[in-house]
Amino acid sequence: MSEALLHDRHILVVEDDYFIAWALVDELTSFGAHVIGPAASVEEALALLANQPTDGAILDVSLSRDKVFPVASALTDRGIPFVFATGYSEVPPTWQHVPRYEKPVSAATAAQALFGSL
Repeated sequence: MSEALLHDRHILVVEDDYFIAWALVDELTSFGAHVIGPAASVEEALALLANQPTDGAILDVSLSRDKVFPVASALTDRGIPFVFATGYSEVPPTWQHVPRYEKPVSAATAAQALFGSL
């Protein structure tokens, strides 16, 4: 089912941990997704979002010294679904409605949260 949900979807990955990012990229591509990134900073993620078609996103909340919330706002403005994948325990009330998963999140779990069932 996850393969069908992710096939030919463009997924933005925002994650500053190299190993977690590339494991997620590998899993997403194995399901047929086109991965945008991974981006390790807010600036990089916003640049990718501005220049790439995007169907959904998986966002780490804490990126080095920054928080990913400007990217979440940009995605919301564009009507693009996203999930938080994080070890960071607190999310501001503004973002409490967004699905949040402990890292590492699986591509299958993210696909269900982003796109539901076909």
